[in-house]
Amino acid sequence: MAKKLKHEKELLKAALEIVMADAVKRGVVEFEATDSHDLKIEYAYRLLVHDREVAPLPPGQATLPNIRHRLAMWVTHKLPPDHELLR
Repeated sequence: MAKKLKHEKELLKAALEIVMADAVKRGVVEFEATDSHDLKIEYAYRLLVHDREVAPLPPGQATLPNIRHRLAMWVTHKLPPDHELLR
């Protein structure tokens, strides 16, 4: 796995908020209160791969830690350059 980002947990949270808001707005998904955090992370990753926003992980490397890192890296390109999480 690549080097951990400084604010990876917060970046992952920001990525999930962006992807989930977009998915709900597009009408692609409805989440229940009982849906696990890991399920939402995997769904967000698969949606971004489907939309060709991120490259899919190689077979056998699509583990939850790698998916989390990929989402955190993706959101670094979506946030404004002066965002506090990028410092």
